[in-house]
Amino acid sequence: MRGWLAMSLGLLAVVLGAVWTLQGLNVLTDSAMSGVTVWAVIGPVVAAGGLALIVIGLRQRSSGRT
Repeated sequence: MRGWLAMSLGLLAVVLGAVWTLQGLNVLTDSAMSGVTVWAVIGPVVAAGGLALIVIGLRQRSSGRT
């Protein structure tokens, strides 16, 4: 079960970052965050952190196997 926590949190961060990016770019409307450019910057940063967590989780999983 090594690496599952990092991978799960990474996946959540990627999805959350994508939603924030789309809201910041005003693609997803009807939100207080829609059209606010700071979310178009924060979103990709969070998504990139999520990808890093996924890679860390994958490495933990592969190093745990013998």
